[in-house]
Amino acid sequence: MLWRCTWTSFFSAPKRIFSALPLVSHRYLSSHTVCVSVTQKTQKIFPENLDPDFPKGSKVILSHCSVHCTLLNCSSDLIALSFFLWCAKQPNFFHDRVAIEHMVGVVSRLVERYKTVKGVVWELGKLGCVAKARTFLLLLRICWRGGMNNLILEVFEEMSSYGFTPNTFARNVIIDVLFKIGRADLAMKVLRETEVPNFLTFNIALCNLCRLKDLFLIRETFRMMLQMGFYSNLETHEMVLNCFCKMGKIVEAYQVLGLMIAFGTPASVNIWSILIDGFCRLGRFDTAVELLGKMVEIGLSPTVVTYTSLIRGFLKSHMVSDASLILHLMESRGCTPDLVFCNVLIDCLTKLGRCDDAVDVFLDMLRRKIAPDSYTFCSLLSPICLSGMFSLAPKLVSGILVEADQKLCNSLLSYLCKAGFPCLAIKLYDDMLDRGLRPDEYTFAALLSGLCRSRKIDQAINVYHWIVMNYPTQDPHIHTIVVDGLIKAGKFHGAIRVFRKAVADGYPLDVISYTVAIHGLFKGGRIGEACSLYDRMKEVGIAPNAYTYNVMLSSFCKEKDVKKVQWILQEIISARIKLNYDNFSRLFSFLHSSCHSNSVIGLLVEMRNLDLIPARVMHVLNGHVRVVKVDEYSYNLLEGYLDSDLLVDTSGSEDHSDVVASVG
Repeated sequence: MLWRCTWTSFFSAPKRIFSALPLVSHRYLSSHTVCVSVTQKTQKIFPENLDPDFPKGSKVILSHCSVHCTLLNCSSDLIALSFFLWCAKQPNFFHDRVAIEHMVGVVSRLVERYKTVKGVVWELGKLGCVAKARTFLLLLRICWRGGMNNLILEVFEEMSSYGFTPNTFARNVIIDVLFKIGRADLAMKVLRETEVPNFLTFNIALCNLCRLKDLFLIRETFRMMLQMGFYSNLETHEMVLNCFCKMGKIVEAYQVLGLMIAFGTPASVNIWSILIDGFCRLGRFDTAVELLGKMVEIGLSPTVVTYTSLIRGFLKSHMVSDASLILHLMESRGCTPDLVFCNVLIDCLTKLGRCDDAVDVFLDMLRRKIAPDSYTFCSLLSPICLSGMFSLAPKLVSGILVEADQKLCNSLLSYLCKAGFPCLAIKLYDDMLDRGLRPDEYTFAALLSGLCRSRKIDQAINVYHWIVMNYPTQDPHIHTIVVDGLIKAGKFHGAIRVFRKAVADGYPLDVISYTVAIHGLFKGGRIGEACSLYDRMKEVGIAPNAYTYNVMLSSFCKEKDVKKVQWILQEIISARIKLNYDNFSRLFSFLHSSCHSNSVIGLLVEMRNLDLIPARVMHVLNGHVRVVKVDEYSYNLLEGYLDSDLLVDTSGSEDHSDVVASVG
């Protein structure tokens, strides 16, 4: 919102204030200092000190353009920092924002090279640049501009170690950083101990406290500020008022408004809009509408921000007709909707289940040439998918001609495939390429998984072959998606062909890839090949995981193959893997129906001792173990290690559910 933008821009004002100090107009530097080439020697940068040919007593004339040009052409970052510090010592010269921002990268690289701020200061000393208070103040200013909070604390500490007393500027920086890193207690301590604070000191504190919504400390800081004779400007009043209104503290908001009146500060359109938004948040719409009327009476024109607050409030309270009246009022007064207004409308309408109306707002945005952003599409995608109104997909995609980022396009690809519009998804993919967006693994994953889920297997295979041909270095996930899609479509042999070709072509595959392929072989009735692939996976250095063992044990139990069950249980014990509850249920069902369960009982006891049996399995129904066909000794052994309440649930979930979750 507009008032949020005002708050944000004002919050960054401290940096701009310091970089916009009054500057004296100068001519360009002489030939000794203008745009020093990287091939020139260091002494050419500091003519009056180091160059013997520089006329004694000559006055150096600096300009921002020449200084920045020289910084760009310095032969090293250390020399650039030395030159920057030297320029700052010259009479009537102050570095501008461009130079400060350039030095952010320079200082960052220097600290990375010399490990610490102390190391950088030491290297400066070797060049004859003696550390002074100004050195640390400039470093603070650079790090503050770059948001390098850890370095700011380090500079501050190093400054103290040299015996320099931090001035108000340095303390302002530290207050801001301490708030930013979550140490509001220390920030307030520094604020209270600052002997000569200025307006900026309190403004920094108020900005951060409003962000933290700390009502008590906002009051304290505001009181301290007034007691020391500093009066808030309009921007500060707006910031604090906005904070109170968002917190629902209308009484406190009116107190701020009273201070504004007492100080003679006129109420701006933003102030009125903030108050209207505050009452809308509290559901006091009568007061909000009354304020809108008074605002017009005194000659102030409500902005789109004002109307946005009212319409959002009405829609969130399901007062659609009232919101419609405000919308007509807004249009009658010639107030033009903006992106935020449209996004709010779309978001509120979709949450009310009025997806058609939301799409109409979206199409109206395109007619008005208001470019949608990621928030616009995200607001539309989720509710349309949840409501199953996939018929709206073509309307939605008609707006994709606007600029969209990579993440948004990936989401839309997945959505279109789920909605049953694979052709539109492929068209969107082509549009991405035409717009110069480079597809990534998420793009391919969204497209392939969407096509597979919509049972467009042939199209998925064609897209997959095109991907691996043009982008051969793909993540294992891409191959796994296609194999899994073929298995779910019942095309087990096709799945194995794709997997084997991926192996033969040397594509990277992981344990999930192998597990999905093993599952496909079991589904296709090729048990021997599944066991061979399991052995092959271990040979190439890929360790099976719980998913792998769950798939194999489930399949062997279904086949009632005692030897294979015994073998895979031994593998599980060796790997110290705890199986899931469903597979143990299947295992007990297998034991009920098997006449050769004695060999398995000992393995179960061993797994019990190794804590590889799920806790849910340890509650056995009374007498249930008796139905297991084992001899008396094995029964007693099993009963001794298992509780008397085993709840055997043979229904279980799909044996491949864990793998599916991983492939997703």
